[in-house]
Amino acid sequence: MVETAFAQGVAALSPVLSSLLTDAADLAIERNLKEFLPVLLVALSAASLPRIFAPLRQVPYTLLLLVVGLGLALVDLRLFDLSPGMILLIFLPPILFEAAWKMRWPDLKRDIVPSSLFAIGSVPVSIFGIGWALHHWMNVSWTTALLTGACLAATDSASVLGVFREVGAGQRLTTLLEGESLFNDGAAVVAFSVLLEQAIDPQPIDVSTTLLQFLLVSAIGLGVGAAIGTAVALLTQRYDLGWVEQSLSLVTAYGAYLLSEDLGGSGVIAVVAAGLVIGNLGLVPGERPQKRPTMIEFWEFVIFLVNSIVFLLLGDQVLFPYFVEHIDTSLVAIAAVLISRAVAIFGFSALSGLLTRNLIPWATQTVLWWVGLRGSVAIALALSLPDAIGDRQQIISNSFGVVLFTLLVQGLTTKPLLDALKLRETDPAETQYLERLAQRSALRQVLSHLTGNDPGAAPSPSQPELEAIKAQLEVVEDDILALQQSHPQIADRIRQRHQETLVAIEATAYNAFLQEGWLKTLPDSVVEPALRSLHPPPPTSPNQSP
Repeated sequence: MVETAFAQGVAALSPVLSSLLTDAADLAIERNLKEFLPVLLVALSAASLPRIFAPLRQVPYTLLLLVVGLGLALVDLRLFDLSPGMILLIFLPPILFEAAWKMRWPDLKRDIVPSSLFAIGSVPVSIFGIGWALHHWMNVSWTTALLTGACLAATDSASVLGVFREVGAGQRLTTLLEGESLFNDGAAVVAFSVLLEQAIDPQPIDVSTTLLQFLLVSAIGLGVGAAIGTAVALLTQRYDLGWVEQSLSLVTAYGAYLLSEDLGGSGVIAVVAAGLVIGNLGLVPGERPQKRPTMIEFWEFVIFLVNSIVFLLLGDQVLFPYFVEHIDTSLVAIAAVLISRAVAIFGFSALSGLLTRNLIPWATQTVLWWVGLRGSVAIALALSLPDAIGDRQQIISNSFGVVLFTLLVQGLTTKPLLDALKLRETDPAETQYLERLAQRSALRQVLSHLTGNDPGAAPSPSQPELEAIKAQLEVVEDDILALQQSHPQIADRIRQRHQETLVAIEATAYNAFLQEGWLKTLPDSVVEPALRSLHPPPPTSPNQSP
């Protein structure tokens, strides 16, 4: 009887319990949403400031976010709460995928040796350089010192690359920095994971076993990422998936990471491999796939959102009194970062020159040394430390100090340094030439509108208007002709870009036929032979080797 009554009571309470659980889940979702909206509002406000106030237009928005985070630390305001174990899982995959997806493999392949040396070689140099400095100069324990070095071994090129594009920095300089940052993140995360595991559960280190395990983990990650990336790349290019492509790319970033980790591989390497394959593998052999504008805008927003949360979360986690108290440790860490960066860049540049016979100019090395900023990856690693690490707050504070210095001092002085070393490659004559081409196109459209060739033309244009537009058009065309005669290389560069656009249009047309199923294989290119016939290569002299 008692058991029956108890069973009946449980049955009667089941709907109530289910309702309470559902209400609790709904309340949790509502609470998380309320916590997230202020974060998004603060991030959008910080990103909008440079558009509103002209003096702030040269300031990277990541620096503004960091300053906002510092303000949150000052007032001891907590916007949201996120467990350390979830930070790497949430933030690393999109950051790494977007960097790999944007990378041009043909450019990276030309400088794969120095980029790899900078990326992989600089990680142990940074870890042991920073760790040694903190241990010997500030009496920080080896565990805390090396973990701080591992967090700060990851570089962040996003802010600097924006400045590079704005001022017209050299292509090789940009490629070296992008390639280093891409591979460096993966190597730094792997080293951080090894050191963190040793800090939590110390074990005797066997170098040969550790190296073999590293190679195995990397191979699994590379295989998983390449397989997933190949499948997604062929699927999205074979079929016109439209908006599905954006969601699929985001699922790929997290899916490659999780699957590789479940199989015992490196999720970081899997994400990088998947991003590289999707961004560079095309249906047309030798042709890089065209990136949809919607995909570019989507990933720009994703990275903006991730960076916003990471930088604000740093301010949310920093205890400002503790940060001020240990400012001396942060200053030592800053000095160690600069010195170890110099050793890595100048040392591995010399090694790369010996291996490839392709020397990196001293001015380029100097810029690469100075623009080794620390950013979102370093912050994410520091915040992911579990509470079991006794000096977790010190590592976070030191990371905050270094990131603040690199963004504030190094980030804002990058443009003057490029000017001082004369590393801008934007040709003023080419800029003027492109401006004149745009003006000629605009004047021709205005003239077409006035003469009635445009369906929306004015009913009766006045003769003075026609004469004025025609006269201005003649002036612009004379300027274009003069620039072509004085700078013949400009027209050649513009023509080359135009021809690349035409070849890309042909590839897009073939892909459309493949997606509709009208073609089973790709036809041979007919545009390239036609363009080559218009501009044949110069004849080789008898005494000149082919």
